[in-house]
Amino acid sequence: MDARTRMLLEAPVVPTIVRLALPNVIVMAVQASIGLIETYFVAKLGLDALAGMALVFPLFMLLQMVSAGAMGGGILSAIARALGAGRQDLANTLVWSAVAITIILGGLTTLGALTLGPKLYALMGGELGSLTAAATYSAIVFAGAIPLWLFNSLAAIIRGTGNMLFPAAVVTVGAVFLIPLSPLLIFGVGPFPKMGIAGGAMAVILYYSIGCGVFGWHIWSGRGVLKPSFVPPRLVWSPIREILRVGAASSVSSLSTNVSIATATGLAGMVGPAAVAGYGTGVRLEYLLIPLVFGLGAPVAAMVGTCIGAGLRARAIRVAWTGAAIAAVLSEAIGLAAALFPDVWLSQFGSDPEMIEAGTSYLRIVGPFYGFFGGGLLLYFASQGAGRVGWAMLVAIARVFLAAGGGWLALKMFGGSSALFAALASGLVLYGAGNVAVVACGAWFDAPRLARMAIGE
Repeated sequence: MDARTRMLLEAPVVPTIVRLALPNVIVMAVQASIGLIETYFVAKLGLDALAGMALVFPLFMLLQMVSAGAMGGGILSAIARALGAGRQDLANTLVWSAVAITIILGGLTTLGALTLGPKLYALMGGELGSLTAAATYSAIVFAGAIPLWLFNSLAAIIRGTGNMLFPAAVVTVGAVFLIPLSPLLIFGVGPFPKMGIAGGAMAVILYYSIGCGVFGWHIWSGRGVLKPSFVPPRLVWSPIREILRVGAASSVSSLSTNVSIATATGLAGMVGPAAVAGYGTGVRLEYLLIPLVFGLGAPVAAMVGTCIGAGLRARAIRVAWTGAAIAAVLSEAIGLAAALFPDVWLSQFGSDPEMIEAGTSYLRIVGPFYGFFGGGLLLYFASQGAGRVGWAMLVAIARVFLAAGGGWLALKMFGGSSALFAALASGLVLYGAGNVAVVACGAWFDAPRLARMAIGE
C-alpha cells in the first residue's frame, strides 16, 4: 500500500486533518479571493457592472460548486475508496472515466448558459445596463466551461490520493499571474485592449486553461500515486456509474444551494437594483465560506473514503465529526466578525448608501448563523467521501423550500429585506442541524433503519 494511503488510514486524526487542510484552505482562500478581487475592479466600472456581475455570480458559483464540490467530490470519493480497498487498477481507470464525464458536462454547461443565461438574469431582476453587463460577462466566461470543469476534475483526482499540496501550489502560482492580468484587460494598460467587464471574464478563462495543462502533466507523468495509461482505454459503465452515483446526488445539493441564493437575489430585486447589489455583495461572504470549508472538506472526504474502502467505519465517523467541529468554529468566527463590522467587507465593493444598507442588514441577520452552514457543509463533504449523499441531498432541498419559499412569504407578509434575510438564516440552521442528524442516525451504514425512522416506524 502506498505510504500516502497508509497515512490516511493510520495517522492521528486531528494532526492529519490540519496538515492536509492547511495548504488546501490557503489555496481555497486564494481561489475565492480571485473572484473578490475581480469584483473590486469591476466595481470601478459603475453600479450597473457591479449589479450585472452579481446576477452572473450565482450561476458561476453553481458551476464551481458542481464541478469542484459535487462531481469533483464524486471523483475524489471513488478514487479514495478504490485506493483504500487496494484497487490501484480501478483507481487508474477512474481517471479516464472522470475526464470523459467532465468533457461532456462542460459542453452541456456552455450550451445551457449561452442559451438560457440572459433570460435567467432578467428573471433575477436584471434590466437595462445591469442586464447588458451580465450577458456580456456570462457569454465569455461560460464559453470556457470545459477547461473550468477539467481544472476542477483533475484537481479532484489528485486530492483523491491524499495529495492536497500540488493543487494548492498550482492555484496559488496561477493567482499570482491572474490578479494583475484582470485589471490590465478590464481597463486597458499598455498593449492590452480596454475590454471592460469582458476583460475580467477573459482573464478567468486563461487561468483555468493553463491550470488544466499543469494538472494533466502531473497526473500522466506518473509522479503521484496514480499511473493512468496515456491512451484512453475502452470506457465501461461501472467506474463511470461509481462517479455519477455520488456526483449526481451531490450536484442536486449544489444546485439547491445556488437556487436558494439565486431566488433570494430575485426577491431582493423586488426591492430595487441597489438591494440586488447590496445583497449580492453581502452574500459573497457566504459564498466565500464554501471554498474555505471545501479546503477542510476535501482532506476529510479523502480520509473518510479511504477508511470506508478499508472497512474502518469508526475512524471514518471520528474524522467526520472532527472536521465538522473545526469548520463550524471557523465559519461562526467569520460570520460574527461580519455581523459586528459589516462596513469592513461591504466598503471594499462600493459606497452607494442603499447598497451598503442592504448588505449590512444581510450580514447582521444571517452572519451569526454561518457556523451552522460551515458545519453542515463539512458533513456533506464527509458524506461524499463515504459514498452516501442521498440524505444530505434531501437536507439541502429542504433548505431551499424553507429559505426561498419562506423568503417569498416573508416579503409578502412583512415587506422589506430584513424579513427575507431572517428566512435565509433559518435555512442555514436547518442545513446544519439536518446534516448532523443524518450522520448521527447512521445514514452511511444503516439506510434501512433511517428510512423507517423517516416514516415514523
